[in-house]
Amino acid sequence: MLRELEPVVESNLNRHLAVAQEWFPHEYVPWSQGRDFDGILDGQAWEPEQSKLSDVARTSLIVNLLTEDNLPSYHHEIATLFSRDGAWGTWVHRWTAEEGRHGIAIRDYLLTTRAVDPVALERARMTHMSAGFANDHPGSVLHSIAYVSFQELATRVSHRNTGRISGDPICDQLLARIAQDENLHMVFYRRLLGAAFELAPNRAMRAVCDVVREFQMPGHGIENFGRKSAQIAMAGVYDPRSHHDEVLQPILKTLRVLDRTDLSGDGELARDELAAFVADLDQAATRFTERRDSIRARAAARQ
Repeated sequence: MLRELEPVVESNLNRHLAVAQEWFPHEYVPWSQGRDFDGILDGQAWEPEQSKLSDVARTSLIVNLLTEDNLPSYHHEIATLFSRDGAWGTWVHRWTAEEGRHGIAIRDYLLTTRAVDPVALERARMTHMSAGFANDHPGSVLHSIAYVSFQELATRVSHRNTGRISGDPICDQLLARIAQDENLHMVFYRRLLGAAFELAPNRAMRAVCDVVREFQMPGHGIENFGRKSAQIAMAGVYDPRSHHDEVLQPILKTLRVLDRTDLSGDGELARDELAAFVADLDQAATRFTERRDSIRARAAARQ
């Protein structure tokens, strides 16, 4: 499968390099707002009131940053699976280089604007990176391609919506720029997934079904991730409705996954399982949205 997909990788790598725009993280950071912290430089200690961000915006930014911080583990996983040779290897290194600047830019922004506790942030980074990241389907090229197709789009949505709720135009601009990278990465992998469907439709369908049903964000190993993700969902940054409408449906529709007629055996079974799961998720998303609206209405009435 790696060999058969390599021409597709090469052509889409060339396309990516032609459309990707060079940008510099330092240009998006308001350095003039920075000052020394306490410690060896004897600066000012961090205090919560120094942050202009809401609690949920701060939580979402920290989750997004810690997710980006685990890049060494992600690189190891895809380099081991896709190889470091030929077009695959060139893409792996290019993707890693582009992803690396996301964590640099977000951390510089957070520390310069004193948006987060720097000690707590560093401790969280150490804890999260020490656990690493492992592929749920090790050795499966198709499962990995399917996962990153959805994951890159999910990350784009999370960054973009975090910027919008931040209340800071600088933060919004930075995360919008990062989201552009994530979108290009999604397009690259989505095109590979489309090619995989043409080469092995039944196996590709099973991979997509498994990934969609088991999907977790790559940062799910972050300490207290469940509580943090619930807070993020309640704020509308990333919730079941956005996952269904803005992540699953665009890829499934673009590749006409549920409309395929070249399936047999397990491929047909996987398509039916996928269709049923997506329908159930749609209903669950509606229930979540209604419950959240009710909670918000009661809170507003008390105020």
